[in-house]
Amino acid sequence: MNNRVILPGQTIGIIGGGQLGKMMAQSAQKMGYRVHVYDPSEAACAFNVAHQSMVGSFSDRDQLVRFAQSVDVLTYEFENVNSQLLQELDQQSYFPQGSQFLSITQNRLKEKDWLNDCQITTVGYRSVKSIADIEKAIDQLGCPLVIKTNRFGYDGKGQIVLKDASSLRDNQADLQSLLEDQTCIAEAYCDFDYEASIMISRNPKGQIEAFPVSINQHRHGILYASLVTNQVPALVEDKIKGFAQRIAEQAQLVGVLGIEFFVTKDQEVLVNELAPRPHNSGHYSIESCNVSQYDQHILAITGRDLIPVRLLQPSLMINILGQHMEDLSKAMAAFPQAIFHLYGKSPAKVQRKMGHFTLGAKSSQELFQLIQTSHFLADWKEKI
Repeated sequence: MNNRVILPGQTIGIIGGGQLGKMMAQSAQKMGYRVHVYDPSEAACAFNVAHQSMVGSFSDRDQLVRFAQSVDVLTYEFENVNSQLLQELDQQSYFPQGSQFLSITQNRLKEKDWLNDCQITTVGYRSVKSIADIEKAIDQLGCPLVIKTNRFGYDGKGQIVLKDASSLRDNQADLQSLLEDQTCIAEAYCDFDYEASIMISRNPKGQIEAFPVSINQHRHGILYASLVTNQVPALVEDKIKGFAQRIAEQAQLVGVLGIEFFVTKDQEVLVNELAPRPHNSGHYSIESCNVSQYDQHILAITGRDLIPVRLLQPSLMINILGQHMEDLSKAMAAFPQAIFHLYGKSPAKVQRKMGHFTLGAKSSQELFQLIQTSHFLADWKEKI
């Protein structure tokens, strides 16, 4: 792989102007880079911190080519961009991440096949194109069974849980609607003990650095909180980091990758999903590590050496959604020691990610005490 070094003063182009692009741009700017951002929305929050912005569709080839030609290195914060178009952009600009791994992670079936080829454990799954295929999947994988669209699903969208065989009849109209739109994947339900994730980074020279493992809680498909302490058993942490390193190497990763896991009661570790970019569950790294996931991503795509990661403090990251905004002042009063990040998005729709805050403590015990004595967090969680 061509290891071109992009120096401060040169321009980084970010496709996607959401909160991940905004925090990416902020990291790049503090390192002395110029930042251009491309997004379909004139109100994209990353435009507020960009040196230059361009409005255009993610499928507009000519506009994207013009954008690519205006920068020294290209990256993305939003992976649902046509991978073939990104492959073409690679000819117009320096795009060290490439499009091959992106095309795999854009499709849940291809992603599961690729992981299994890499000897990475996942839940059982089947490709489904019809109701008859779902019936066969129920026979083979049992229930509960999760039906997901292969593409464009996130935050719980594009998926239906079949709790038992009778649920197929009850959800048949919704399932048919999903199947008419695209091929789906049926995944065996994992009765996990907890969910975990890790951010791992790799530069074009092959240097790899992993962030600490976080324990995550989701509500209705949306991340509620990520906890980073010393509570993950060493055996589980070793399995997670081993899988992450293998994935980064096999993918020839450049940049940061978020990997979500299921951890079962018998300490088995299964990979759930891959996100080839900074990830919501890695937000804690801004305050709680010596280098953030965004800093590491910028270092990787610009061909510079990565920084060995150290956890500075145990922490809890909490998402701020649209329905939480009316209670924002109460949250700030409840946690005066927390660092709040507001993305500058409008309007504040229900379930829309508007920001996050991070609670840090001197020790895991101190952090747990803060969490356990706070009724506010329970009320906040119930609003998701």
